[in-house]
Amino acid sequence: MKRKIQAKPEPVVPADLLEQAKKSVSPDRLKKVEKCSVCGAETTVLAAGEPLCWVCRRLKISAWREIEQQMPMQE
Repeated sequence: MKRKIQAKPEPVVPADLLEQAKKSVSPDRLKKVEKCSVCGAETTVLAAGEPLCWVCRRLKISAWREIEQQMPMQE
């Protein structure tokens, strides 16, 4: 008794799209890493232009909020 030869399944994702996805994850396309201008920790470059780590960026935002809250009290 012989087994039936099974047909090869069709690929769900086209080969060119799969290749493009593999290239987009490659390590040579990683973000550029720089040092934080305040504390020297590693940080990625953002569109904002200031190389700040996430901690220094949060501190800056919270300082802005404090200033905005204090301004109406002085008037």
